[in-house]
Amino acid sequence: MKKIDSFSTFMSGLIMSVTPAKLGEVLKSVLVKEITGEPISKTAPIILAERITDFLSLLLISIIGAIVFDYGGKITIIVAAFFILLIIIISNKNIALPIINFSDRIPLVKKYIHNVHSAYESSYQLLKLKPLLLMTSLSLISWSFECLGYYFILLNFDVDFGLLWASFSYSFSTIIGAISMLPGGLGLTEGSLTYLLMEKEIAADISVATTFIVRVVTLWFAVLVGIVSLAFYQKRFGQLKIESE
Repeated sequence: MKKIDSFSTFMSGLIMSVTPAKLGEVLKSVLVKEITGEPISKTAPIILAERITDFLSLLLISIIGAIVFDYGGKITIIVAAFFILLIIIISNKNIALPIINFSDRIPLVKKYIHNVHSAYESSYQLLKLKPLLLMTSLSLISWSFECLGYYFILLNFDVDFGLLWASFSYSFSTIIGAISMLPGGLGLTEGSLTYLLMEKEIAADISVATTFIVRVVTLWFAVLVGIVSLAFYQKRFGQLKIESE
């Protein structure tokens, strides 16, 4: 797959940023199939790996903040434990394969058991130690820039509790929104960001304004980029066709 096609596919997937936990970005697998013919079951685990590394990056930032500010520690630990357990299961065939084989007894799963095995093999390769560390490092850099952006927004309103607090507040609120499984974390992410500021005795209007701005320039800007990118994708490859495997 050409780099320009890979870039186009990734950017087009951003249109699904407002889906629960961004799982709608499996659209990228559909787009890859349109270009290369690769089955969705083979490439869909890439989106799973993206979400796992996203959470790991946000958790790393949140854990540091939770320790320093003594806030949100229990939630952060529970979420971290879940993802560590998930990675252990996927990266260990002695655990994962018996679970998959057992699920073969379920009629609905049995029908797609070949796709399940294909998806698992891709997940297993992606979540090996080396690629996992590389992807998480890249994700950490990406999320750090979003945290930095939030910090700059706060500074514009003369609110300065330090970069670490801004990073913790943003990452923790993003986690809360994501685990709620609401589309784009709408409501809970904004509520958490606003609440954390008001806890610091920041006026409600400033708290709401900074939250609104950061969500526009992150979540909704990503959706806009996705809309434009998908339009260019369709101009190059034609109308998207959704077909089952």
